[in-house]
Amino acid sequence: MKLDAIKAALIASYETDGGINHLDGVNLPSQQSVNEIARGCMHLLFPGYFEETRLAKKDVPAMVDGLLASIGGRLEVEIEKSLRFAHDADPGARARALAGEALGKLADVRRAIRTDVDAAYQGDPAALSYEEIILAYPCVLAISLQRFAHVLYKLGIPLLPRMITEFAHERTGIDIHPGAEIGTHFFIDHGTGVVIGETVTIGSHVKLYQGVTLGAKSFETDNKGNPVKGVKRHPDIADNVTIYAHATILGGDTVIGANSVVGGNVWLLDSVPANSIAYFKADDLVIRPRQKKETLVGYVEDWVI
Repeated sequence: MKLDAIKAALIASYETDGGINHLDGVNLPSQQSVNEIARGCMHLLFPGYFEETRLAKKDVPAMVDGLLASIGGRLEVEIEKSLRFAHDADPGARARALAGEALGKLADVRRAIRTDVDAAYQGDPAALSYEEIILAYPCVLAISLQRFAHVLYKLGIPLLPRMITEFAHERTGIDIHPGAEIGTHFFIDHGTGVVIGETVTIGSHVKLYQGVTLGAKSFETDNKGNPVKGVKRHPDIADNVTIYAHATILGGDTVIGANSVVGGNVWLLDSVPANSIAYFKADDLVIRPRQKKETLVGYVEDWVI
């Protein structure tokens, strides 16, 4: 192997194939450090669950002190890098303030996560305990870190929120953009392949199954053909909705009304009224009023879970 020739070819490519180089630029956030922030947050959010040894109640204050110092220090550094990337006028001072503000929301994040764990327990007959859910259900990691990343996103911090949700995506197969607005009691059963876009809003008591996509129909472009950013592209899911496996729901003006059920493999580009049920039968999409407490269990021959 002629390493000198390979080296020369790579260096030449850095000159000719620009756009994926970041040379002489600002120091970007460290993936390793961001991953440590994510891991530390899970310890703070679920004390006693991810430690190697038993955590006694009397030791919790010291544990919290240590984790807050570690996470806070890393968070401030990575936020400052993110702000420098965005050409912020005073990244150092702003990073300190934003890190403190983000960590100050952790108790609120825990309150929402507590409802998510309860939704998983109530929504899955296979779940035998909260301990099993927190330790073994992929939705706990994905939703919990998305809720914290959403705090950073709302604070206007670039890069970092998406890196945190990607930590969860890599480990669970659940891809939730930090911009998505999610209500309480959110449960994703199984989870693999779920995709939730940036401008999705999800109400409370919503349940998704594996492979569900809440995505965009298409992208608006400007007069130069570039995608227009910051517009509503993804659907709204109202309260008490269940969406079964591999359903695809697209579009910024698509609304799934409250108390509705969407069947497996359904493809939706239009809204579904409240209190409806949508499923495929003989290759045709059926949308009809949902009877009280009706699920799709009786229609399993018409669609695939």
